[in-house]
Amino acid sequence: MKNILLVEDDPEIAQLLHLHYKEPNYRLTHTYSGKEGLEKALAGNFDLIILDLTLPDMDGMEVCKGIRDHKVSAAILMLTSKSEEIDKVLALELGADDYVTKPFGIRELMARSKALIRRSEQLPQQTTEQAKEIVVKELVIDQNLRKASLKGARLELTPKEFDLLVLLASNPGKAFTRQELLEQVWGYTFSGYEHTVTAHINRLRIKIEADLDQPEYILTSWGIGYRFIG
Repeated sequence: MKNILLVEDDPEIAQLLHLHYKEPNYRLTHTYSGKEGLEKALAGNFDLIILDLTLPDMDGMEVCKGIRDHKVSAAILMLTSKSEEIDKVLALELGADDYVTKPFGIRELMARSKALIRRSEQLPQQTTEQAKEIVVKELVIDQNLRKASLKGARLELTPKEFDLLVLLASNPGKAFTRQELLEQVWGYTFSGYEHTVTAHINRLRIKIEADLDQPEYILTSWGIGYRFIG
């Protein structure tokens, strides 16, 4: 059973998603309020949070930030009626995993939301048993179970944070530009979203580095981008 939280003040959209998430393996919880949505997100165990940008009491960006500040790792799909690039960039920088711009087709929304759920649980294709687990110092990354731990304690990573960590750790010593990371982790091939990478790197460092001024795992390659210790 996959648990989905919908934070949306438009009753028509809410009713539409209720109809499409009637499948037996999905449970949809809905709230019209950003404040209540944040409370439910922090208290519940959701696989996906569908979050509207424009809410009557709290801005969707504020809700998204609150969710990530409390280290909730559920995938977040942002709904926005604005087409400006800055809104999309900011949503991704705050920790959203994807976005859909209104008006949207229900098939696109369902496909994007289900893809996020699958991505968070998928078992990557591996060529050898050794490739399933990456161990560097006290950091252990299990690609098969899609989990990472530090000093034996599990890290609460979002799907994109995990994918970013795996890509870097799978290529120790290799310097990636922000654009390369954006293309390989997010699938965006156009410029303007590089700050999204920086924001995710910063969140990863907060979770895995003991000293942010002297990182042990994710290093900065000046003039290029980032690399994993190697």
